[in-house]
Amino acid sequence: MKITDTGDLWWKTAVVYCLDVKTFLDWNDDGVGDFQGLAQRMDYLASLGVTCLWLMPLHPSGGADDGYDPTDFYAVDERLGSLGDFVEMVRVARDRGIRVVIDLVVQHTSSKHPWFQKSRESKESPFRDFYIWRTDCPPQSPSESAFPGDEDGVWDRDDATGEYFRHQFYRREPDLNLTNPRVRDEIAKLAGFWLELGISGFRVDAVPFLISGEDPNASAGELHSYLRALRAFLSRRQGDALLLGEVNLAREDQVEYFGGDDADELNMQFDFVGMQAMYLALARKNAEPLREALKGRPKLISDSQWANFVRNHDELTLDKLTDAEREEVFAAFGPEERMQAYGRGLRRRLPPMLDGDQRRIRMVYSLLFALPGTPVLFYGEEIGMGENLDAPGRMAVRPPMQWSGVSPNGGFSNADAGRLIAPMAEGAFGPKQVNVEDQRTDPDALLPFITRLTHRYRECPELGWGDAAVIDHPNPAVLLMIHQWDDSGMITIHNFGDEDLELDLDLDWVPHGTHLADLFDDHDVDLGEDGTVSLPLEAYGFRWLRISTPGDRRLK
Repeated sequence: MKITDTGDLWWKTAVVYCLDVKTFLDWNDDGVGDFQGLAQRMDYLASLGVTCLWLMPLHPSGGADDGYDPTDFYAVDERLGSLGDFVEMVRVARDRGIRVVIDLVVQHTSSKHPWFQKSRESKESPFRDFYIWRTDCPPQSPSESAFPGDEDGVWDRDDATGEYFRHQFYRREPDLNLTNPRVRDEIAKLAGFWLELGISGFRVDAVPFLISGEDPNASAGELHSYLRALRAFLSRRQGDALLLGEVNLAREDQVEYFGGDDADELNMQFDFVGMQAMYLALARKNAEPLREALKGRPKLISDSQWANFVRNHDELTLDKLTDAEREEVFAAFGPEERMQAYGRGLRRRLPPMLDGDQRRIRMVYSLLFALPGTPVLFYGEEIGMGENLDAPGRMAVRPPMQWSGVSPNGGFSNADAGRLIAPMAEGAFGPKQVNVEDQRTDPDALLPFITRLTHRYRECPELGWGDAAVIDHPNPAVLLMIHQWDDSGMITIHNFGDEDLELDLDLDWVPHGTHLADLFDDHDVDLGEDGTVSLPLEAYGFRWLRISTPGDRRLK
């Protein structure tokens, strides 16, 4: 295998772990997780195989959107600790080989942010055009808002000046005017500030909404011009800084956000289309929707990457499915109205959706790491945590981390339960049944399985760097992919169906004497003289097979 210099594109083979500091571990027992608690669990994350931490918002906020409504971009929420505690946490992470990226929330601010408060002082305020204003209110519909049902539209009247400000999200989150050079300069300064504190990049929130088409100053291409400028700034300050974007659009539109052929905008984007197709495939027990979604992925140049995920920190959006397809997924995994959100998604975690079926759960996470791209885990996925449907909105999937089955509050905090930042998950997937402490000593638990997946993924550059081809197969339940990078190759197979099967492969293009090394079992397979082989696959089974040619010295 040829060794390629890939150090400056570290995200291509990263294992990303998303967490909210507030709900991870409370070290001072005030009911809120903190930087000291996170630092104390860095060895746990390192042993899990995490190489990049994505931290959800950590700034002071107005309290309207779980931290996504910042009031000060240069500070941390005092409940989490101080800036000194933050820097010490980053140092501990880097010492364990873990990079840290943070949320860059600049589509809007809190209405309590000093910029907005100053913009309301008068129409002549120098901060007035930091935001988007209109003298009249256009006709509105809840569908315009990111939160239909919670908001009637995207314009709200400001009593102080009598004009209307735009808010794509909650009315307490006024949209910033990113066509204003002063606002762009402020964002560059705050990004540079956090890079100086040791982070390795940003997850950019709500990218398609950064510049509103209703802004009279916006023009075609303005958003992409801004992303190129931001990418160039970060590259000057720190050559390997990451821009990971939340872009829930059709694939052809996503290519533009990578920067097209120049690849000079976002480094990495979440594959929302693939994720939604995966849930439809799970509901149907038929791999075809995901097979077609993967075939529809545009080819990216080497500097760009897809980020794969089973679920993110918000509602599990299904907005790219048709109405009929969405209803299929709702019927299978969220039949009760309280399990659904905004008419377009689910507020559930995977294990409860699959009724705790370990075969299906493990197949899905094998798939997550086998998909071409970079895997992203949401905290607690590695142990199979559940949700708390009594919590409002998307908060249902953000309960505190479950460390112990016997300690108070699942080992998250010793504070009284009423003081916790969020209610614990309950029922069969709560801390008594699902926790880190028990699974660390149980070789058959989900935690050691996910740990093995992370390490196998890191040993298989074909998955992060390689070209993947989806191979059609007569059995509709099977997803079969061949991954190749340089002179190495792999085959990954996943059975979405509930029946055992025999899989016939024809690899007549490989050299004579090739065998398939099974990376999870001792069931290596020698090919026939004609390059064919028949492989058994259990219901909801999966296999990772390295194509081992004569003379191959790679470790199994």
